[in-house]
Amino acid sequence: MPDNPLPIVIIGAGGIVRDAHLPAYEIAKFPVAGIYDASPGKAQLLVDSFGFVKVAFDSPDLLFRKALELGAVYDLAVPADQILKILERLPDGSAVLIQKPMGENLEQATKISDLCRKKALLAAVNFQLRHAPFILAARDLIHQGLIGEVFDIEFKVGVHTPWELWEFLKIKPRVEILYHSIHYVDAVRAFFGDPSKVYASTIKHPNVKSLAATRSTIVLDYGGFKQARILTNHGHNFGSKHQESYLKIEGTHGAIKIQIGVSFDYPKGRPSKFEYYSKKISKECWQEIPLTGDWFPHAFIGPMASLQNQIKNPLSAFSNSVEDAFQTMSLVEKLYESNEKGGLAFK
Repeated sequence: MPDNPLPIVIIGAGGIVRDAHLPAYEIAKFPVAGIYDASPGKAQLLVDSFGFVKVAFDSPDLLFRKALELGAVYDLAVPADQILKILERLPDGSAVLIQKPMGENLEQATKISDLCRKKALLAAVNFQLRHAPFILAARDLIHQGLIGEVFDIEFKVGVHTPWELWEFLKIKPRVEILYHSIHYVDAVRAFFGDPSKVYASTIKHPNVKSLAATRSTIVLDYGGFKQARILTNHGHNFGSKHQESYLKIEGTHGAIKIQIGVSFDYPKGRPSKFEYYSKKISKECWQEIPLTGDWFPHAFIGPMASLQNQIKNPLSAFSNSVEDAFQTMSLVEKLYESNEKGGLAFK
């Protein structure tokens, strides 16, 4: 956590700011100097709901002026297709946290990366899953050597996701991988780095024909014994009994199984659950580690903390840098390319 955190100004007052950004910043005691949103009244509603938020700005110019006066950090919580035009207006040298995804395709991600470099922006991207309490716990357990050398990662999601909550997705040509599984792709990169080969199939659901693909099968191949799989079906609307959302990590001496609670009955969710099995401790049973916090909202502290620490100490770890995020976007593009090329015909 940064000492004496800088004030934050937020552009965008949608559900993700209400449900994750502001609750996270309140927990972390990050000061929020104000919010602007293009829809009149939305920013003011959040100011009224969160007492630590100072003001709702009537125009972006007022926000930019205040940010310059305070030396504030920008938080862009806007759809991917709006990122570039806002970055163009930021003063050169600004510090900015950009909402994921980093554009809607690799072409936009390249433009964002180039613009950040041209304007000398200290930019981070809000891939926050790698900061979730259960991911941090997993990394700590692995670092201690309790499950040996990790060789297998699997994310599996079979739930009913209420896509109608995100109206802007109705017209997007890419949905599941770009707006959901991208979190898992980024988390796998945080554990394993970049794969040598990828395979992907992403497909529509017959009950939500108005949306682009909402089911995906992804394989990230690292050669040798190492592989990661991401399996998602957001259309399992047959009650909660057999819904599932988990991350499983296997090593040579044990394994980790995490129930990812936020996926169930979204946005209500369930508590996440962390269990592990280590032959170095016990050969007979799984053990549970109690978690403090969850993906929503606690993981959203991480990217902002990482950015603020980088401002104060350029030598500090910067896991959410725009350069690293560009690699995640490049991998996502490869997944869509794999999907387009398709499998081998059997007939």
